[in-house]
Amino acid sequence: MGEPLQESTPQTEQELRIQLAACYRIFDYLGWSEMIFNHITMKVPSDQVPGDEEHFLINPYGLHYSEVTASNLVKVDIEGNIVEPTDYAVNPAGIIIHTAIHGARHDVKCITHVHTDAGMAVACSEEGLRTDNFYSALLQNRVAYHDFEGITVMDDEKPRLIANMGDKNMLILRNHGLLTCGRTIPEAFMNMWALQRSCEVQVACDATGKPLIPVSDEVLAKTEQLMTMQSMGQPAGELEFKAMTRIIEKLDPSYKD
Repeated sequence: MGEPLQESTPQTEQELRIQLAACYRIFDYLGWSEMIFNHITMKVPSDQVPGDEEHFLINPYGLHYSEVTASNLVKVDIEGNIVEPTDYAVNPAGIIIHTAIHGARHDVKCITHVHTDAGMAVACSEEGLRTDNFYSALLQNRVAYHDFEGITVMDDEKPRLIANMGDKNMLILRNHGLLTCGRTIPEAFMNMWALQRSCEVQVACDATGKPLIPVSDEVLAKTEQLMTMQSMGQPAGELEFKAMTRIIEKLDPSYKD
């Protein structure tokens, strides 16, 4: 018999730091890193230190995802101010997006953002993400859109970003890239994986230049109902994230340092 599934949701800040650092390494392993740019953030547990409910962890600006470790993650407050001693700064563009969402969406604990080729290709297309492949059909009415306003360094963009995102956990930043949220790091990761795969398949289909088979409204409605029911349960992605972490562990366990 196989080993029973154990609950492994991190409870302490140190456990979260290790899991978040692993997530950065997983993103890099999957080819989702972008030089020293982009971000994955995670709120720290509110019951650990009074006032920490408005603090979150973010990558050090200047390090590649493959260099992120549990100890060099930077803790900031909801305004983006660094609250603990560190040798690093944080990227202002990442601070705008992540402080906006963390400040407004208290159901969200983890936020991921990427500039992948497929994600940006779909973000640049006028029609956006279609629901005509296996993965994108699963995302029916689960993806929001936010229009491009240039480099995200202005505070006045925050209200529009939040309004456009609404209660969705997947956001296509037009002309820019992909963003996902989750109640846990594994859930935010799985949301990104599903969104990224949807974009990859769409781009590959478009490259064939051949007519595509549409998915019926009836099938999309059934799929949406099923996915809505599943999302109301425990956060998804635990098994998938564990599998990817085992790969990273074998390649380079330094993320835990």
